[in-house]
Amino acid sequence: MTAPLSHDRLLATLSERLGLRHVRTDPADLAPHLVESRGLYRGHALAVVAPGTTEEVAFTVRTCAEARVPVVAQGGNTGLVGGGVPFGGIVLSLNRLDRLRAIDPLGASMTVEAGMILADVQAAADAAGMLFPLSWAAEGTARIGGGLATNAGGLAVLAYGNARDLVLGLEVVLADGRIWNGLKALRKNNAGYDLKHLFVGSEGTLGIITAATLKLYPKPLSTCVGFVGLASARAALALFARLRAGADRGLTAFEYMPRFGLEMVLRHGIDVRPPLSGSHATYALVELSSPRPGSDTRAEMEALLAEAMEAGEVEDAVIGGSAAQDAALWRLRELLPEVQKAEGGSIKHDVSLPLSRLADFLDEASAACEAAMPGLRPCPFGHFGDGNIHFNLTQPVGMEKAEFLSQWGRFNAIVHGIVERMDGSIAAEHGIGLIKRDELARTADPVGLDLMRRLKAALDPHDGLNPGKVVALSDYPPPALPV
Repeated sequence: MTAPLSHDRLLATLSERLGLRHVRTDPADLAPHLVESRGLYRGHALAVVAPGTTEEVAFTVRTCAEARVPVVAQGGNTGLVGGGVPFGGIVLSLNRLDRLRAIDPLGASMTVEAGMILADVQAAADAAGMLFPLSWAAEGTARIGGGLATNAGGLAVLAYGNARDLVLGLEVVLADGRIWNGLKALRKNNAGYDLKHLFVGSEGTLGIITAATLKLYPKPLSTCVGFVGLASARAALALFARLRAGADRGLTAFEYMPRFGLEMVLRHGIDVRPPLSGSHATYALVELSSPRPGSDTRAEMEALLAEAMEAGEVEDAVIGGSAAQDAALWRLRELLPEVQKAEGGSIKHDVSLPLSRLADFLDEASAACEAAMPGLRPCPFGHFGDGNIHFNLTQPVGMEKAEFLSQWGRFNAIVHGIVERMDGSIAAEHGIGLIKRDELARTADPVGLDLMRRLKAALDPHDGLNPGKVVALSDYPPPALPV
């Protein structure tokens, strides 16, 4: 048996194939790849390797597998759960794989490489007269491959689904360096197991997505945004039911935020103003869209909100009268994750609940967390219409940030315990990564967890792809959350 390559020989072999400038070992080059945006984990790596083609990705993965050196794939490195942080081995940057391979407006599909920035994917679809609806805050830097690898959600799930729902086919490099070409632009294909769903949402632990064929939709020709003041989460649920019944698929967004969330945005945001004259317990940002010529979503919005006011579901509302006004209302919601930082530490939970339990969850979880720490400021917000709430907890005024964040595990137990009891999920759209790995092992159905581990062992028997994330085949890397 041939001995594995030494690390020096591995890097030399990769440099010979990819070029020296695409195999970077300088600490300054490595630094941005060793930590995610929240800064919860800091890793280490031998090098950052940037292949320019699928074949070069396959060569890199195959060579690392032969050397028994792990590979962690990265795109824009905008993850939030530690899933992209390396703990040794190679960081495989997919950012050079950024080409639009094909676009078919008639077939409503496009094929793109994994390193294409999400905003560029959206722009390419728009230039062809179509819509690619996947959208979230980091779309200007996030890469489509990472969005698919984490089954990202975002702002349009209510109408179009998660990333998984927007994929027709994939091209994937497997753990042994083989390339699976599943790039078919077919809406119907029952020829055996639907393998693409193994890799969407697997966070780079089963294979590395190098290209994808994506679904496109007709562009909306009429859009209207409203910002609504409500008395409670239950009133928000009643309004959602009314809008869904009245607008059907035309309801393309229903976002929720509490009074404290809007107060933070108005206190710390730049170029923002109060949308309503008074203060309300909760708020909803709602959007109606239509691709039909001659449609009038503003008139539809006005009629539905008037009905809701008459029924006592809505306390006050404003409707955008132009694209600029719609954007200003959206900005109030989109700024919320950013402005939380100005209020100190934030313990975050990305959870989903059945819609029928959502109001109960918000009431019970908020009360339980406030009882556990007087002065705690809950800030639950998010994609209310699809059941996804970012149940974030802001530190009490005057408390030390490090002291507050040291309680992350205690609040996980409180919040996730309620989520489990209400048949929800502890990971709605951000994934498992490292931060929720042990929570998954504790809460998942035992048979389901066993199947996940068997899949990992079958597709990556040497645990070389993003080891220790999602499900652990070993104790590497340690799961503890540093604070």
